[in-house]
Amino acid sequence: MLLETPHLSRCPTSIRRKPANGSIAAERWNLLHPEQEPRVPYVQECLDGRTEPVVVATDYMKIVGDPIRAFVDGRRFVALGTDGFGRSDTREALRTFFEVDRHFIALAALKALADDGAVPRATVGDAIRRDGIDIDKVNPATV
Repeated sequence: MLLETPHLSRCPTSIRRKPANGSIAAERWNLLHPEQEPRVPYVQECLDGRTEPVVVATDYMKIVGDPIRAFVDGRRFVALGTDGFGRSDTREALRTFFEVDRHFIALAALKALADDGAVPRATVGDAIRRDGIDIDKVNPATV
C-alpha cells in the first residue's frame, strides 16, 4: 500500500479499541465456541489478501502496539513507539524526537519491504537522504 499511494489506507486511530480488542475478542469467542463457525479477528480481516509487512506506530511505548503482532500471520512486524522519557513540548516534536513521525513510519515500512526483498535496499537509503534523517542521532530510548 505504501508504494502504491503516498499514505496508508488502513490506519486505525487507536490500537487498543477495534484492532487489538476486536481481534482478542474474536480469539476468545473462538476458544469458547469451538463447534461454531470461527470469527475472523479484525486485524486479519483488514490484512486479508495482503502480504506486505505491518508497521504499528504509537505515541506510547512500543509494547502498546505488540498485541497486533499475534494477528499478522507471519508478516514482518515493526513496532514504533515513544520508549524513553518525554522531552517535547508538542505532539509533533514528540513524534520526531522518538522517531515515530511520518518519516520514520515510511522508513520502517521501506526497510521491512527491503528485508523481504520487495524493494532494493537503495530505496531505504534514498528515503533517509530525501527526508533528512540523521543516521548518527542518539537513540532516544537511551537519552
